[in-house]
Amino acid sequence: MRILITGGSGLLGQYVNIELAKEHEILTLFNNKSGNTTLFNSANIDITKNEKLKEVFENFRPEAVIHLAAVASVQNAHAGNRGKVYEINVNATENISKLCTMYNCKLIYSSTDLVYAGYRGEFLKENSKKDPRSLYAETKLIGEAQVIRNCENYLILRIALLFGHGLYGRYNHFGSTFEKFRRGESVNLFYDQYRTPLELSDTARMIKQLLNPEFTGMILNVGGSERVSRVDMAEILCEESGLPKSLINSISLYDIQGIPDVQDVSLDISIMKDAGINPSPIGDSIRRVLNSYHNT
Repeated sequence: MRILITGGSGLLGQYVNIELAKEHEILTLFNNKSGNTTLFNSANIDITKNEKLKEVFENFRPEAVIHLAAVASVQNAHAGNRGKVYEINVNATENISKLCTMYNCKLIYSSTDLVYAGYRGEFLKENSKKDPRSLYAETKLIGEAQVIRNCENYLILRIALLFGHGLYGRYNHFGSTFEKFRRGESVNLFYDQYRTPLELSDTARMIKQLLNPEFTGMILNVGGSERVSRVDMAEILCEESGLPKSLINSISLYDIQGIPDVQDVSLDISIMKDAGINPSPIGDSIRRVLNSYHNT
């Protein structure tokens, strides 16, 4: 297939580049930092420039679009200009969904587990109550609505907390925690916020499987099988790496001011698993991440 990837230089995008280029013809887009996109067919495009983006569609004629580009974290959205966050996360998504309809291609849109109400219990289903508690989650949920409104052949992925080895200078909380542990520094970690984390390369593999035409016109939870807190993850990391658990400073979500009140957005992934798409166990994933650090 010819596949267009937005956000190709991002944390997840770089792994998607690697995975999809094994079997498909890709064009991966970046805006500021290029990451590994220059190792593939790539273009420097600001996705908020509608005419430029239309030129990309016209010239490349994608059969599928993986839309990952976004102001892609709670912290970055909160620190940024609200109007700019909406322009990227909502308006650009609206335009991309219309272009997918115009050029008759499938749209896979990356949303987030943070759109759910984090106070309704564990293992939330796709139809569970939504209550985004941050600008990031709010704009991703509105982006979902734009996709549904403007595109018939779509797949919305509510992706869980991602972790792994960031490539080409991309960082995530897991990676920064591991680096601090290796320096002998303690890290404050929540014991009372629960997610179903998913490793980056595993996520890219699953996205490739979801290119299957049978997955269309639907919203799908994409996460790991285990419901864990940050403390739980850090304990597994310490066990697998031989680092002391005494470096874990266990704190409550409510000990820090300004953190969105999201207690539990662990995902029920039974629809995905019933379709034969299964995440790796978290212990296996953490071992794979540690091996990737050793090999770089």
